[in-house]
Amino acid sequence: MPALNIQQINLQLKTVPDWSQHAQTIGRTFKFEGFMSGIDFVRRVAKQTLKINHQPDIDIRYDKVTLTLTTHDEGGITDKDFSLAQKCDEIFSRFITP
Repeated sequence: MPALNIQQINLQLKTVPDWSQHAQTIGRTFKFEGFMSGIDFVRRVAKQTLKINHQPDIDIRYDKVTLTLTTHDEGGITDKDFSLAQKCDEIFSRFITP
């Protein structure tokens, strides 16, 4: 899966509006009600990423979890990163109370 060019990245970012590009990565910070909710989110994300063999960089700061995605094998951002970003957004949507 080849790395995307800047136009393709910008188009894909529209599908995950809470994510942003930083150099050769995309990232998002998720905010939770507390530490354990963030840990539960990370656990659920980890289960999904093992299925597709594509893991994010994860930074946990009490009630915030930042995920950073890139496809190292391709040297940049690929469709695989955007697919995982969408899955992470779906998982996060289960944590939001109406």
